[in-house]
Amino acid sequence: MKKVIATDLAQALINELQEQHGDLILIHSEGCCDGTSPICMTAGDFYLGSQYKQIGEVLDVPYYMHNSNFSYWQHMQIVIDVIDGISNSFSLESAKDKSFVIRSNKMIAE
Repeated sequence: MKKVIATDLAQALINELQEQHGDLILIHSEGCCDGTSPICMTAGDFYLGSQYKQIGEVLDVPYYMHNSNFSYWQHMQIVIDVIDGISNSFSLESAKDKSFVIRSNKMIAE
């Protein structure tokens, strides 16, 4: 089971953003602005310190999470979805009046 997946709608938006902006990254927010909404940025526009690690990827877009959050999410599969409206103005999809959101599934040990 993959750690990070995306709905069809989120995949379509990621593809659109890739076409427009090139290489992207997704960062799992630490909750200061929009809870745990994933932030989508162009690769290189966010400083990933040593406490961030890649936990998955969607459509060749790496998904990073700060180590302080991983213990909470370690048993959950992250599902990236998209809704209408601006939630996180730092994220690229906000220019399209969209917002990425996280849903989750419990991961079953294999």
